[in-house]
Amino acid sequence: MLTYTIGHHLMVHQAMIPRSLKPFSYICGHRMLSGYKPKRNVKDSYKILELEEGCSLDDIRNSYRSLAKKYHPDSGSITADPAAFVKVEEAYRVVLNDVANKKKSTENKEDEEEDQLKSNAPQHRHYLSFEGVGYGTPSQREKQYMQFRVDRATEQVLAYRTRRLENQYVATDLMRAKDVRQSKKVKITQAVERLVEDLIQESMAKGDFDNLSGKGKPLQKFSDCPHIDPMTHNLNRILIDNGYQPEWILLQKEIRETIERLRKSLVESRSKLGEPVTPYRQKEWNHICEQFVEDIRKLNKRIDSFNLVVPILSRQMVHFSADREIIRAQKTYEASMESTETSDSDTKENEGEGVKRFGWKSSLLKWLNTTLK
Repeated sequence: MLTYTIGHHLMVHQAMIPRSLKPFSYICGHRMLSGYKPKRNVKDSYKILELEEGCSLDDIRNSYRSLAKKYHPDSGSITADPAAFVKVEEAYRVVLNDVANKKKSTENKEDEEEDQLKSNAPQHRHYLSFEGVGYGTPSQREKQYMQFRVDRATEQVLAYRTRRLENQYVATDLMRAKDVRQSKKVKITQAVERLVEDLIQESMAKGDFDNLSGKGKPLQKFSDCPHIDPMTHNLNRILIDNGYQPEWILLQKEIRETIERLRKSLVESRSKLGEPVTPYRQKEWNHICEQFVEDIRKLNKRIDSFNLVVPILSRQMVHFSADREIIRAQKTYEASMESTETSDSDTKENEGEGVKRFGWKSSLLKWLNTTLK
């Protein structure tokens, strides 16, 4: 009601307003027309309203109402002053205009910041999916993302085909170079074969092969096993007949001969020590066992070498155990001692039986010899 009354009084007392303010609209309530152009300074206007810059809109209205009641000509108060009221009115307009401008500038800054955030960062969770591809609604972005994946897959397939073709061209060039080298080898091999054939024919013409043991006899070209290559069989047979054997066969033969020799020497050493086992003999036996362990270790190394070169997995050999071999030698010695004792007892029994059978004859011969003397 106060605002309406003030506005009514302003309309009634327009003669009291200066001519410079008449072309512009006035304040009715809290509204202000944008056509007003203030002439007073903003700081002076805040001083007239007894306010400080940065105050709220409610403080401005309350201050204006209190000053209007104080200086309005129709208020009936002692302090009524039309000129002061005009200054208060003008200051109120200036302050409202300043607050409105500040509010607009603040809103513009916020809008600019929001625009920057919208352009720089996604504003919703679903914008974080689809690898950041596409725009619009989630369904539209999903379609765009699917098309993006198809295009990317097509590019990858094309790149793969390009690399494969390049590798094929490189492999073709390598095959050509390899074919050239192979053809040269074939030419050299054929030349060597022709040379060898010429030398053989020349030797046959000279009669160098006339003294061979198998002259005029057919060669045994094939083996009994149909699964063996005849050429390989003949080559192996020729090598074996001339004393040549594969390395793994020689190693296997050497390993077997070595273990038999070590076993035999260990049993002989135990037999030489004999019974009973004195401390000195036990010391000698321990020394022999240590030497035997060292020999077995060297033999196991040879077995490792053999397993590396043997062509058949089932022909590989396992390591020998020194402890087991020592126990085996001990049992062999004990068995030989038992057999020796059994044979000795048998001979003694046979001698005793012979004495029983022919004892009276021997005693008769002894009596005759003594009487004749």
